[in-house]
Amino acid sequence: MPRPAVRFLLALAVSAAGLRGAAPPPPAPAWTGEERLAAGEHRAFLIAAPRPPDRGPRPWVWYAPTLPNLPGGHENWLFTRLLAAGVSLAGVDVGESYGNTAGRAGFDRLHALLTARGYSPRPALLGRSRGGLMLLSWAAENPARAAAFAGIYPVTNLASYPGLERAAQAFGLTPAGLAAELPRHNPVDRLAALATARVPLLALHGDQDRLVPLADNSALLHARYAALGGPMELLVVPGQGHSLWPGFFEDPRVLDFLLRHALHAPTPVR
Repeated sequence: MPRPAVRFLLALAVSAAGLRGAAPPPPAPAWTGEERLAAGEHRAFLIAAPRPPDRGPRPWVWYAPTLPNLPGGHENWLFTRLLAAGVSLAGVDVGESYGNTAGRAGFDRLHALLTARGYSPRPALLGRSRGGLMLLSWAAENPARAAAFAGIYPVTNLASYPGLERAAQAFGLTPAGLAAELPRHNPVDRLAALATARVPLLALHGDQDRLVPLADNSALLHARYAALGGPMELLVVPGQGHSLWPGFFEDPRVLDFLLRHALHAPTPVR
């Protein structure tokens, strides 16, 4: 049976405080035009917009992390509206890579695969939680290929999450070795090229997030990017943590940002 493009994510083991006012997401719809792809050895998906623009490369939003249970039903609101506007969606499963070299190579394969099929060389990037590590790590090496980045409580700092002890295994290093190599791998330490290219960033983050603390992730990203002259908007949600609160997934400002940059990304000069 084909994999549903958007899976229903069961909200298990989430605190009542984090889910204050939340309702279960709707079941994932049976998207038309969804494909299962192989990007090298990696499993990928593509949900083609039913009515893409008549001219030029097809716009798309690149979602991460793509895992067996993500994207999930909470993304339905965003995905439905992006598709209706002519923006396709795609992602590739590089496992719990935390933005490591192998994961970035897997992202290169997806980019090559889709651009060969007529999709824009400059997708807009959408990172949920640890998807921020994956997409920002790739974008730091490919600033001319990133139209913009939007994050929903994104992880931007390996030292904060998952922590160097745990992340080191994914990088094939000791924790001390990874600490020494953070300038090569850590998004908040690799922003100069993105700022020079003036790639727009946006982050939506709760001020009560204990798993991915605001101060050590989105706020640190904002401070460092602004110091480099890069454009970024930080949207802080009072009283919310790392939760499935619908407001994280149904914010019109995130939708407008993605539409604006996916639909109007200039083609890079070769």
